[in-house]
Amino acid sequence: MATFAPAHATPPHHHHHHDERPLSYWWKRAFVGTVVGAGVGILLVWFFRFVFGMEPLWSEQLYATVAFATASVGFLAGIGCFDWWLGYIAGRRVDYEDHSMHGARSWRDYFTVNTDHKVIGIQYMVTVFFFFVIGGIFALLVRAELAAPGQNLVDGEDYNGLFSSHATVMIFLFVIPAFAGLANYVLPIMIGAKDMAFPRLNALSFWMLIPGGLLLSASPLVGAYSAGWTAYSPLAVQGQLGQTMFEVAVQIIGTSSIMAAINFLVTIFTMRAPGMTVWRMPLLVWANATTSALVVFGTPFIAGSQFMTLFDRIMNTQFFNPAGGGDVIMYQHVFWFYSHPAVYIMMLPGFGIISEVISTFSRKPIFGYRALAFSTVAIAILGFGVWAHHMFVSGMASWLRVPMMITTIVIAVPTGVKIFSWLGTLWDGKIHLKTPMLWATGFIFTFVIGGLSGVYLAVVPVDISITDTYVVVAHIHYVFFGGSVMTIFAGVYYWFPKMTGRMYNERLGQWHFWLTFIGMNATFFPMHWLGTQGMPRRVADYDDRFADVNAFISVASLIMAASTLIFIYNMIYSWAKGPKAPWNPWRSRTLEWLVSSPPSLFNFEATPQVVGGPYQYGIPGARHAVVFAPEEIGGGELTETERRTILVIAQDTVASQGLLDEVKRRAEEGVWRFTFAVPAEGADHKVADRRLQVALAILAEAGIDASGAVVDGGPMDAAAAVTGDEDVQEIMVATYRSGDSVWMDNDLIDRVRKATEIAVTRVIVGAGEVGAPVAPGITQLGVVANDALSTEGLLDAVRARADREPIGVTLVCPLSLDGPGWTEDANRARDEAAERVERALGVLIEAGVPARGEVVDGDPAAAAGVAVGSYAANEILLVAVKGRGGDDAADPVTAAVAPIPVELVQVDAEAPTAPAGG
Repeated sequence: MATFAPAHATPPHHHHHHDERPLSYWWKRAFVGTVVGAGVGILLVWFFRFVFGMEPLWSEQLYATVAFATASVGFLAGIGCFDWWLGYIAGRRVDYEDHSMHGARSWRDYFTVNTDHKVIGIQYMVTVFFFFVIGGIFALLVRAELAAPGQNLVDGEDYNGLFSSHATVMIFLFVIPAFAGLANYVLPIMIGAKDMAFPRLNALSFWMLIPGGLLLSASPLVGAYSAGWTAYSPLAVQGQLGQTMFEVAVQIIGTSSIMAAINFLVTIFTMRAPGMTVWRMPLLVWANATTSALVVFGTPFIAGSQFMTLFDRIMNTQFFNPAGGGDVIMYQHVFWFYSHPAVYIMMLPGFGIISEVISTFSRKPIFGYRALAFSTVAIAILGFGVWAHHMFVSGMASWLRVPMMITTIVIAVPTGVKIFSWLGTLWDGKIHLKTPMLWATGFIFTFVIGGLSGVYLAVVPVDISITDTYVVVAHIHYVFFGGSVMTIFAGVYYWFPKMTGRMYNERLGQWHFWLTFIGMNATFFPMHWLGTQGMPRRVADYDDRFADVNAFISVASLIMAASTLIFIYNMIYSWAKGPKAPWNPWRSRTLEWLVSSPPSLFNFEATPQVVGGPYQYGIPGARHAVVFAPEEIGGGELTETERRTILVIAQDTVASQGLLDEVKRRAEEGVWRFTFAVPAEGADHKVADRRLQVALAILAEAGIDASGAVVDGGPMDAAAAVTGDEDVQEIMVATYRSGDSVWMDNDLIDRVRKATEIAVTRVIVGAGEVGAPVAPGITQLGVVANDALSTEGLLDAVRARADREPIGVTLVCPLSLDGPGWTEDANRARDEAAERVERALGVLIEAGVPARGEVVDGDPAAAAGVAVGSYAANEILLVAVKGRGGDDAADPVTAAVAPIPVELVQVDAEAPTAPAGG
């Protein structure tokens, strides 16, 4: 099947030619690139050490560092991240509007480089939840070790590796990139953009997560890094190979984060729709702009600290190694100057999500919109002035404690502004406790606990007395899990319908929330008591008096694990089989809810116009934005209920797979309904109507708005009849290939275009596609017949069924051979049976019934089994000539295919005639 684009008066905005290379091509390239990259890295190190006479020639940490880095670059090159840029550098002619790797037509497109921000958003989310499971497994192993005093599973060093792996995976591979994934999908649509500012850079930033994440996750297998996620020196300098993998991975992931942040900033500042001033931006956009600025200014500091630590490990520098005069306190200053703003990198996007959810499900304007926006910026600025409160007992200059204590307490003020704004929005609202709202309210409860514990931890005397105890563990988990993770789940449930086009199971979503909420509080709240009683953190063993509480905590952690299994099942099942999602299931106001679910390839066919604020619930006549249809399909406002019409003109090809696939593809754009017109041209109306009903049934099963009728006359009459009654924006004409098509011999496409002055799309259908049964949506009828193939009675029986409901026929001819199956007589009998099947199929297809068939060695029961097993027939029609054993065959056939219903039809032995008009 081939499709020719319509000739509009205004040329389309984008030319989209999909890259047809298979998935295996890209992953073979990625494998080869990874191996070659690692080999090149090893050879480079050997070459330079050999040339410069460096001893010893072998240095495991140095070789591993370079090999990990070059293998990652080789993977990215192999998977295709650099293809466009390398072509440009090489001087080849490149298309600046190349969209060949944009959009997903099947699941395979999610496993290759793609420049569509929506595909990248889903790639991010699936990947980060994979790492969420990995990090959760590390956490369960930690709790298994701590379930009882003494050594249970691992020794102290491996235990340190487990909690280090847990923390780094959750921070660098789940929380931070999860917010990037959600924003990647919804933020461009929120601001009225058709994509991110730098689509190829966007793809690269995602794919860098893969090698970085695998290095980080696999590090415990080669010698765990035991310095914690903070990687303090001198522990980080002394660690095993796993520590080197951590250092390299952090650089890769950090680079990915910076790329994404720059992309977000440029997109937000330069690609907002007309009318979207900063005071009309949704608060999620404010949050992501501020977070991106934090990433751009802060991440280079952690990159620098890890580079210097890595050089201490592999090049014998002495930046932080105290044995060589290095300054370990300076490392902490550099590290925390990034890592406390990083706390807000992991919180501010969640604050934006909560603002969206609470306003939507309270049905109220957000309380204190500008205060929330200013407080977001204030938190980001103040965040760079509080880093040293992590170092009150580190040996830093004592005079720095009091200023840091004051700034740490002050930063709670803008955070408090947010809490009271959200509570003000909830107050007297019409609250709908859907799953996203449950996560939002649960977040407020848990985050307030984490925030309050942070305030008293900021006070110097309190911090000195409980630092490095389980109070700190409880605090950080109430902030990161009760804060970041709960907001991620709120966002996932909130935008799941938009991202997948399906609704999740509400009951399972609520079970997920309540089990997580109970398990989370039961796990982390008792840790406050453990810490105040003196239990230190980061220890694999502890005093017997803490045994009962630790056992309770370990059991409670299993509740969270169980809730995660519910979440995974709900997401997978709902994505595959959930109910179709409407455009705006939550009746929200922001722009992403004014387009289809999921959105079309480039989000908007025409630039939207923002006319008001994003949270004006309950205000009569208030609107945030207007989404327009493009001028070439009539212009005007585009809504879910007001679809534009495509007229489909087809005759024999109306139920062909090629035409139906093209209709389904166009329907995914979310703006079209379809009217079919089948020109009878003097033929039997029943034949045309059978084909039409098959097509409509298949489209209805796919949830596509389609209707149609058989029209007297030819295709020009059909076009005139429908365009006279309906406002048609485009005409789709399905024909055979030129040379095989009478319509094309008469120059039909040009004639229709001139007569209607409407754009015409031609869909070319191969002759072999016509008449083949297609599914789902129609009953698959297995017809078992041999002698009856040559009868009018068989045709009458099938036509009668086709007139009752749309069907597809699988005609199976059983051939019971008297002798061996390899003889010439047997082959001659098969050929004769095949000819009878072909003639019967031709008659059925001419009668408007899609049909296929084959000859089967065996009795009628075996033939019926083939129809059910190989062709998914859900009814069997056993057709036999009267007096030739039909009654004897019925019982074995019924037993062979039970519980599939079987109907016996006995016919007279008469020669078939062609259907009238056929």
